[in-house]
Amino acid sequence: MPAVTRAYTTACVLTTAAVIWRLITNFLFFGPLGFSFFFNMIFLYRYCRMLEEGSFRGRTADFVFMFLFGGFLMTLFGLFASLFFLGQAFTIMLVYVWSRRNPYIRMNFFGLLNFQAPFLPWVLMGFSLLLGNSIIIDLLGIAVGHIYYFLEDVFPNQPGGKKLLLTPSFLKMVFDTPEEDPNYNPLPEDRPENQPRDQDRNQQQHPQ
Repeated sequence: MPAVTRAYTTACVLTTAAVIWRLITNFLFFGPLGFSFFFNMIFLYRYCRMLEEGSFRGRTADFVFMFLFGGFLMTLFGLFASLFFLGQAFTIMLVYVWSRRNPYIRMNFFGLLNFQAPFLPWVLMGFSLLLGNSIIIDLLGIAVGHIYYFLEDVFPNQPGGKKLLLTPSFLKMVFDTPEEDPNYNPLPEDRPENQPRDQDRNQQQHPQ
């Protein structure tokens, strides 16, 4: 292939790949460093961690699937609304799911407001409005969070309802550790050296 043709074709392929990569990186951008950036980082870390250590404890694959499901919906809706940076919307989605799963927790916002956890996403949206930011991003995060919460927690418990969001098995194979059977005894040749079974230890300690 001639040099110019090769260079131009390669540049086209790399540029297209970079555009595809932006489908992921748009969830990682929170604007320039400043108050809004650090505010989002605090809420992202706090509520992502509480979800992972709370209702998703031991269910890493389900947590990853929620990320994929939410990211897909946000990207789809964002195309129609011309929204290109969705990091804040993703944070609001996490906050919304956590708040609906912890409805009785009392919250305090900067010592000014006291409210129940389900109102937290709406308080954050109002705070964004006070800062002069568009609330479209917050509404998108709330909408996607509500869709996930309804399909995962509400609809399966309704009469005639069923679980629609099923985590793919390959995600469970990658992220979830198989549970060990406490009654399983490996064959002698499969046991680690110098680690006999409890029964063998007892026989050694109490010979007949």
